[in-house]
Amino acid sequence: MTLLDIQSSLRNESSDSIALTTSFIEACESSNTSMVVDTLKVWHEQLPEFDHKAIGAKYKAVKHQTMTETEIKVWEHIQSLIQRFRRAMWNFGLPYKLKQLIDLVAQRNYLLSYDGKRYGPLLNVEKAIAVYTRGSRFLEGTPIPPSRFDHQATYLDFWLQLVGVRDLRSVIVDNAWNRDHQESEVSLAKGKAALQRLVAWFLD
Repeated sequence: MTLLDIQSSLRNESSDSIALTTSFIEACESSNTSMVVDTLKVWHEQLPEFDHKAIGAKYKAVKHQTMTETEIKVWEHIQSLIQRFRRAMWNFGLPYKLKQLIDLVAQRNYLLSYDGKRYGPLLNVEKAIAVYTRGSRFLEGTPIPPSRFDHQATYLDFWLQLVGVRDLRSVIVDNAWNRDHQESEVSLAKGKAALQRLVAWFLD
């Protein structure tokens, strides 16, 4: 079993979301010693720019046209990223590097299909978990309602299901960076407990 751990925080060891997912992965590894963890750090991956060369390669790939040497090189890099999704059983807005990764790998005929009328998934991923941490709490009826401010979970949950995740569980930790340090610690502890409860489900 392969688990793709996508880390999009730039804060590394200081990141709450990385600490939470690390605790989940360690619990999974203790229950399944054969599990392989593929950690993709979007800030360290040297992702190719989604520029005219990548766009040119994309459309030539769809049309089965001959690519230039430069286009071949960037397309091979994109294909290597796509294969990491295909191998995996993985785990206010998105960090722009994570959005860049999605733009690179969400290729027609590879992760999703489109027949001119509707989109369809091409991954066959049984389960995935998305972990979100927020500095504050989004509540309807307050100055920061999720209907206006949540451009994080709504987008990523939609995209994961679009490409083929059949059962997606999301763990949202609010107040992770609160002025009240104790309140933040309580929120993070609840998030870690929620992830621990998902281990058996994820490995089943």
